[in-house]
Amino acid sequence: MQTGPLNLITDVAGLKVGNAQGDALKSGSTVLCADAPFTASVHVMGGAPGTRETDLLAPDKTVAAVDALVLSGGSAFGLDACSGVMDALYADGRGYAVGDARVPLVPGAILFDLLNGGDKNWADNPYRSLGQEAYANASTSFALGSIGAGTGALTGREKGGLGSASMVIEGPSGPFTVGALVAANPVGSVTVPEGTHFWAAPFEIDSEFGGLGMGPGAQGHGLFQSHKLTPPDARGNTTIAIVATDAPLSKAQCHRMAVAAHDGIARAIVPAHSPFDGDLVFGVSTGHEKSASLDDMALFEIGQAAALCLSRAIARAVYEAKPAAGDVLPVWQSRTGV
Repeated sequence: MQTGPLNLITDVAGLKVGNAQGDALKSGSTVLCADAPFTASVHVMGGAPGTRETDLLAPDKTVAAVDALVLSGGSAFGLDACSGVMDALYADGRGYAVGDARVPLVPGAILFDLLNGGDKNWADNPYRSLGQEAYANASTSFALGSIGAGTGALTGREKGGLGSASMVIEGPSGPFTVGALVAANPVGSVTVPEGTHFWAAPFEIDSEFGGLGMGPGAQGHGLFQSHKLTPPDARGNTTIAIVATDAPLSKAQCHRMAVAAHDGIARAIVPAHSPFDGDLVFGVSTGHEKSASLDDMALFEIGQAAALCLSRAIARAVYEAKPAAGDVLPVWQSRTGV
């Protein structure tokens, strides 16, 4: 397996990612955008999602493309980050044309990080301005870990974070690039019960999250070790992600890619898709200008690549997390002594 040049979702041509966060707030927002609208759909498997404008991403709905996607902390307050991104897009002359009017389309999803030790006693909701700032910071290169929507994220044992990964595949109609972006904040654990090895270890490329291998305790008994995790009612939860490709996918095929990518969550987090999580994956294609016809075998390979990228991105999010004052959980690297 081969990563893209940056090993980030922005290896998919045309995409940019921007982040903004508040250190005292211990929260932030992340935006995925492009110079032109892109095809998108979504699939939700968690029991407690928080979303904005996701209904329009169903394959049977009229809108064919969106202007940006937002991942944010802040629980329902964080959905206002989408409004900030809308404002910025509108100022740039972007938006879905309805007569003389323009309406930027910015679906989003949030995670719960209100109990992570940050100062949440704001007078005005900060997430609209965080969305604007994240959009202004959009670039092909961005940091991972405690940044953007991953700033205050937590897992069952250690801090979560923002992660990304990419892969280049030689499909029947390819080659194509596939990438993932995730804010990992699950009830479950990204590491095995008996140590600090990642559940995603079998899919690691070039020691991108430490190269420790599978290690002991990776026999799949994590569900029955849940008593070792921080209780869900004591903190926030949810893993929200975007998978993307430059392959020419229809809206329905983007949905199928998002469905397949959920396997990446289940391979990297144990347990996953719980009643306490709002696990959600957006599927994105920037390849609408390509003339290649994508058949089911190519879609099969792209879905598998999306799942692998998402597993790796989740592990990278935790691996890259940084400590901060007032943290309620340690970072992975402090647990390992790295």
